[in-house]
Amino acid sequence: MARVDDIVVQMRKNPKGIRFTDACRVCDHYFGQPRQKGSSHRVYKTPWQGDPRVNIQNAKGKAKAYQVKQILKAIERLEYESHSK
Repeated sequence: MARVDDIVVQMRKNPKGIRFTDACRVCDHYFGQPRQKGSSHRVYKTPWQGDPRVNIQNAKGKAKAYQVKQILKAIERLEYESHSK
């Protein structure tokens, strides 16, 4: 099983090739348990309102590329805000 850091590196290299389960694992690590996960979507709570939102969708076992990019932006913002405090 890949480590979260390794998955994030893969997300940056190829946002189109990320498995949904790996995207969920990264989001669970950074944002905690999703607010919603009963449907094909998983929605994660962030400490800010608005974009970047963290909402991922299972598309035949893969995460959608634009949603992977949103996850990466949210991680960057989270890390920036934690270091600037």
